[in-house]
Amino acid sequence: MSFICIKNGDVYAPEHLGKKDILICNDRIIDISDSIDIGSFPYEVEIFDAEGNKVIPGLIDQHVHLTGGGGEKGFTSRVPEIKLSHITESGVTTVVGLLGTDSYTRDVETLLAKTKALNEEGITAYCLTGAYSIPSVTITGEVGKDIAFIDEIIGVKVAISDHRCSNPTTEELIKLASETRLASLVSGKVGEVHMHTGSGKKGIGQIFEILENSDLPVKHFRPTHMRKSDEKNVVKLTSLGGYADYSSTENGADMKAQDIIDAIAAGADREHITISSDSNGSLPKWNEKRELIGITYAKMTSLFGQVKALVAKGMNFEDALPFITSNVAKALEIDDRKGSLKTDKDADVVILDREMNVDRVFAKGKLMVSGGKAVIKGFFEE
Repeated sequence: MSFICIKNGDVYAPEHLGKKDILICNDRIIDISDSIDIGSFPYEVEIFDAEGNKVIPGLIDQHVHLTGGGGEKGFTSRVPEIKLSHITESGVTTVVGLLGTDSYTRDVETLLAKTKALNEEGITAYCLTGAYSIPSVTITGEVGKDIAFIDEIIGVKVAISDHRCSNPTTEELIKLASETRLASLVSGKVGEVHMHTGSGKKGIGQIFEILENSDLPVKHFRPTHMRKSDEKNVVKLTSLGGYADYSSTENGADMKAQDIIDAIAAGADREHITISSDSNGSLPKWNEKRELIGITYAKMTSLFGQVKALVAKGMNFEDALPFITSNVAKALEIDDRKGSLKTDKDADVVILDREMNVDRVFAKGKLMVSGGKAVIKGFFEE
């Protein structure tokens, strides 16, 4: 058995617990107390002193292009796959991978292989079948079979309200969601229909059409890339018990933070708002004619950066932190293991330095980052 004790940290679980010690055995948290007496402990314990530092749950990023996104400017614009060190150095210990615009040169098989590799390398990884297009690209030939029989696959990706998508009809989305729901019931998974939402005319209006014209529960529909123009619909969706996901950003983090703050002020349920990074996905810039005039890609460091932007805007840290921890865990139905610091949960723990930067990261009890730099890297990382 391996034991680690993080002592004297200012613990946000994500609720603020104050100064606590955290005892880890192998991959689980076994105690959180005011003071844990290591001197009388019968086993050797590695101690990390977090005096003066905040200690938080490992972050959960539910929208990551693990194998890279892009391609809108030709083959040279394909974004490379993400590295393990880029994930852990961002404070992230759980990811959900997916495909993006390009399901021609990328496939679900490769995405699944990358997901399996990340699990082997020490973090927790899931993925989605499907991509932008309808019918969905899959491994088995059916969305439902992918979800039911492949452990890592917990739902399906689709795109709506975007000039690059297949413009699925409401009936097609109902069929896709129905298949996903049935597979989720059989397999005991969340069965999310993760919906890339572009800046098109419909927004997330089709979700409400589906809810009005079917018996499907709102919990399956997960629109992402929410923006200021979606504010009224975010309020409506979260009031029904659905989750709305905002994409973090490095450029314009203050503006995105204000969008989230405004949505909550307008009545959105803060417990049903999440943030994801869209890491390694392309960030194309289009003119009014839908012509590409620029392109870059998202980085995972923006995830915690978005929380810091919310705090800079006046939000309490313990109110902002759930957007990338406990809220996401509940949305993905993995909150029995992830998203908070509690006994018997996975030992996914991040220690921040005094400037609120990621200092140390433990994934399932294993030290992955120290001094802000990865001590365990991916197989071919230098």
